[in-house]
Amino acid sequence: MADGQRFANLLGRAAMDVWGDMPRDIQEALFETAMKGHDAEREELARLLHDRHPRTLHPAKPD
Repeated sequence: MADGQRFANLLGRAAMDVWGDMPRDIQEALFETAMKGHDAEREELARLLHDRHPRTLHPAKPD
C-alpha cells in the first residue's frame, strides 16, 4: 500500500475514534468531504458514526 493511502487510512480511523469529541461543524465538514461523490454510502457512514458515538445524533429538523 502506498504511503499516502496508508496515512489516509490511519487518519480516517483516528477521526472515527474521536468523532464524538469534535465540534459539530468539524464533523459536518469532514463528513461532507468524505462523502463527496459517494452519495450511495452516506446513510451507511452516518449510521456507523451514530452507532459508535450516540451523542452525535442530531435533533430532527422541524417540518
